[in-house]
Amino acid sequence: MRLAVISDIHGNLEAFRQVLADIDRSQIDDIVCLGDCIGYGPEPEEVVRLVRERGIPCVLGNHELGLLDRTYLDWFNPPTRDCLLLTETFLSKPAMDYLGSFPPAMVRHGCRCVHGYPPDSVTVYLFQVSDRELVRSLRDAMEAVCFVGHTHDLAIIGLGSEGLLRLPLGPGVTPLVGATRWIINVGSVGQPRDGNNKSKYVIWDPEEETIEVRFVAYDIAHTASKVKERGFPEWCGLRLW
Repeated sequence: MRLAVISDIHGNLEAFRQVLADIDRSQIDDIVCLGDCIGYGPEPEEVVRLVRERGIPCVLGNHELGLLDRTYLDWFNPPTRDCLLLTETFLSKPAMDYLGSFPPAMVRHGCRCVHGYPPDSVTVYLFQVSDRELVRSLRDAMEAVCFVGHTHDLAIIGLGSEGLLRLPLGPGVTPLVGATRWIINVGSVGQPRDGNNKSKYVIWDPEEETIEVRFVAYDIAHTASKVKERGFPEWCGLRLW
């Protein structure tokens, strides 16, 4: 069984399409999305529609939460909040209803999937968590593998007999060795922030005990032009490069 894990599409339809094309070529058995289908990007309705058409199970991201529960809007900085409210104007009621069906976490194929931090936080970033808390969370985890998004970066943290283990996570295959519990940050489809502007997603193979990171190129200029066309702030397009 090979599971593709995607996250943080952020309304970037062009990137999402290219990632799906790569997934379709990669002998994948299932796909799961870790939230933030919307926000920043110019085509949120189209992205949500494609997620639904493909039947991709998805957990709640903080950008979905900000529109579904207005008490969370103040969690965002003012430019991002304004961008999210503009995003809302491009979303139909059926799309909003669909976003409202996303759970804060799910267990699929024996792994935990959550946007921010296990077991079910939508808003906590992995980099905010102390080593002590990481050890506690990993020690108490019911599942051996937990996938998270939210930071838009790639990272892998394990807990083994020697304590915390941090492995480099880049393109290609990484064996899950040296630990018995793992938190894996899968990067971003629609807005990478790791210094490489390609879309990122991972493939988990539990039988081989490996994580494969895929880097996927897409037409950034096309998305940036859509950003301008639909009235999103210029920085939403510039940061894609």
